Amino acid sequence: MLLELSGISKHFGGIVAVKDIGFGVKEGSILALIGPNGAGKTTLFNIITGALPPEAGSVTINGREIVGLKPFEIASAGITRTFQNLQLFGSMTVLENVMAGAYLRSKKGFVRSFLSFPGTCREEKKIREESLILLEEIGLAETAGLPATQLPFGKQRLLEIARALASKPALVLLDEPAAGLNPSETEALTDYLKKLKTKGTAMILIEHDMQTVMEAADRIVVLNFGQMIAEGTPAEIQAHPEVIKAYLGEDEKIA
Repeated sequence: MLLELSGISKHFGGIVAVKDIGFGVKEGSILALIGPNGAGKTTLFNIITGALPPEAGSVTINGREIVGLKPFEIASAGITRTFQNLQLFGSMTVLENVMAGAYLRSKKGFVRSFLSFPGTCREEKKIREESLILLEEIGLAETAGLPATQLPFGKQRLLEIARALASKPALVLLDEPAAGLNPSETEALTDYLKKLKTKGTAMILIEHDMQTVMEAADRIVVLNFGQMIAEGTPAEIQAHPEVIKAYLGEDEKIA
């Protein structure tokens, strides 16, 4: 198992954010994390990436405990993420944003890339070439030289995904990647995520677009009021009575 969570709990004052959560993610698989607003999904992302400490529980990647590590150490261990609220480098171009993500795996580092150290130019050229390829794959190649803030919101969302992928992580956490995308962009994103999976990249996906979830995910974990109420394949989740109750309050199937 690539990533394993066990007994993860977190409170904010008297509010239970997440309680005793545990699941695993295999290499080259997509796990969707769904649930109503306030169910604890983003809190889990923050715990996995080191932005929040859990009060109890364990998070391991390839058997290595990462609770207590700093976010940059967890990123270096192979976990990157996107955010619900976009966090791009607005003063940089589209290409520079992707290259900034690639420097995480660079031997020279982000700061040294701007200095004339031996070997820096060769590595800089390689990172630029790989970043351009990534932009081509995600459909943003023609915007490479534009300031990131000039892109429409949906394309900024895709740019953030490209930046998260630039470090070639083992696991990417995607927080509502289809938000702001039109139907054709959403379909293209879904196809791209499935393509990434075939290349061995594992993903955890928070998404409210159920069509994207059902088409892309291998397994789904459902949270409600900070507790895990179901885990299974898309077909199993669609027919699960507790999931139907949490979403609809009626005895209907989720579309």
